Amino acid sequence: MREPTVLVAEDEGALITLLRYNLEREGYRVVQAGDGEEALLLASEEKPDLVLLDWMLPQLSGIEVCRRLRARPETRNVPIIMLTARGEEADRIRGLNTGADDYITKPFSMSELLARLRAVMRRIRPGLADDLISVGDIELDRVAHRVRRQGQEVHLGPTEYKLLDHLIQHPGRVFSREQLLDAVWGSDIYVEARTVDVHVGRLRKALSVDGAKDPIRTVRSAGYSLDEMVTT
Repeated sequence: MREPTVLVAEDEGALITLLRYNLEREGYRVVQAGDGEEALLLASEEKPDLVLLDWMLPQLSGIEVCRRLRARPETRNVPIIMLTARGEEADRIRGLNTGADDYITKPFSMSELLARLRAVMRRIRPGLADDLISVGDIELDRVAHRVRRQGQEVHLGPTEYKLLDHLIQHPGRVFSREQLLDAVWGSDIYVEARTVDVHVGRLRKALSVDGAKDPIRTVRSAGYSLDEMVTT
C-alpha cells in the first residue's frame, strides 16, 4: 500500500521543516505549499490524503483555500486540519463551518498534532465492514463509501460520513456529545463538545431533502439520535 500523502500549506520555514521531519518519520509522504494559490494547485495535482492548512497564508487565506477545496468534486472529501494562531471560539467555529475537519491552535506540541492526524486517517481508512446499511430512506454503502437519500447521492465530508456511520448502526439510540466524540474523533485526543454540534449541523444540511423529515433528532440535555423512521 502506498504511503499516505499529506499536503502541508504553511509559510513559516522553521515549522515546515519540523512538520516534514516528523511526518516523514511517521511514514507520510509530504508535499509542501508556501501560499494559498500553490496549495490549491498541488491539491489538484497530488491528490493528498490529508491537508494541513495554515489559516494565515500569502496570496489566498487558509479559510478561502478550505472553501475552494470543499467546492471541488475531486477534493470535496479530503480531510483538512487547520493550523492557526487564532484561538478564539468564533474563529474555531468559522474554520469548522468552512469545511475543516479539525483545528489546532499554535503553538502546539508535535505529539498532539500527530495524534489528531492519526485519528483523522483512521476515520478515512477504517478498513472495516463491506456492507450496506439502510434506515428509512437513507442508505450507507461502505464498499463504495457513498450515501444516498431517496435514491439521491449525498456528498459528505469524512467526519460527517463517520458520524452518520455511527448513528445509522444504532437507529433510535441517543448518543451524548461525549459518546460521539469518542466514537468519531477517538478518545486519545481532545476535541471540544461544541465541535459535535457543528458537524451534526453539516450532516443535517447534507441529508436535507425537500419535503422529507429531518432524520437527526436533538434530545435536549442528552444528545443526538438518528430516527428509526426517517421517511416523510
